[in-house]
Amino acid sequence: QVRLVESGGGLVQPGGSLRLSCAASGSIFSVATMGWHRQAPGKEREYVASIDSDGNTRYADSVKGRFTISRDNAKKTVYLQMNSLKPEDTALYYCRDYRSNSWGQGTQVIVSS
Repeated sequence: QVRLVESGGGLVQPGGSLRLSCAASGSIFSVATMGWHRQAPGKEREYVASIDSDGNTRYADSVKGRFTISRDNAKKTVYLQMNSLKPEDTALYYCRDYRSNSWGQGTQVIVSS
């Protein structure tokens, strides 16, 4: 059974940065496409970014140029570097393993002055 555990969320001022991590267990991590999604209060969960087994990345238009997704297959971990954060980035951020369609519990990001 795949288990995903996110970390790295917190409170940050607009313009600041955070780095989220997602540690996976129980999966064949190296062949899985991994991604990040987020859900703001009162809104539906939305796609943020993904990275496939070859390291190819995709981003939602809303975060392109500000967020960077990466992975470390040896550590079975996927990262989301978030720069130039905006209040509208406030959300619960979830990690996803597309191969098994597994989700983590989420880590909260709050962007506020």
